[in-house]
Amino acid sequence: MKKHLFGFLFMMFNVVVSCTANTNANNTILGTATTKTIYDFSMKDIDGNDVSLSKYKGKIVVIVNTASQCGLVGQFAEIEDFYKKYKDKGVVVLGFPANNFLGQEPLSNAEIKSFCAKNYGVTFPMFSKISVKGNDIDPLYKYLVNKDENGVLDAPVKWNYQKFIIDRQGKVVTSISPRTTVNDVEFLQNIEDLLK
Repeated sequence: MKKHLFGFLFMMFNVVVSCTANTNANNTILGTATTKTIYDFSMKDIDGNDVSLSKYKGKIVVIVNTASQCGLVGQFAEIEDFYKKYKDKGVVVLGFPANNFLGQEPLSNAEIKSFCAKNYGVTFPMFSKISVKGNDIDPLYKYLVNKDENGVLDAPVKWNYQKFIIDRQGKVVTSISPRTTVNDVEFLQNIEDLLK
């Protein structure tokens, strides 16, 4: 009797393990392996308030690392115009100041907020200064730049104003180089494709 019970339990264990393994393999093959999304992160806005990125569920999100003293700072005006044009279509821009490149963001959060409003009339959400590369990289950016985490691409931040486009499900679609502006065909085509 004990042998039969042991045999039955052993057989059931193998069935369960086999089914679980097959389900995981099928999910990976079909590209439905569970991955994180930006909604798993909470960040501090420019005023230091906690903001869960799940607030942006259902929207197309453009994440950009900014710097007030960078030669590409003029992109602030273009990004603001883009935001105003597309926000009613379900697109939001999230700005993340970072001081990772030649000390080009030396300002405090309060100074950054004032600089953006005064010089470029920025109304899109700005967040507190973070690190976008290196040993102290913020967990959000670690997710954005590593295929092992986002399941789509490896895209280390090369300079200020690199853009990440996120779909309505909170997943990374692509990364756009710093010098490619929000007015360039490459960038706009990605947005228009997601709006279809």
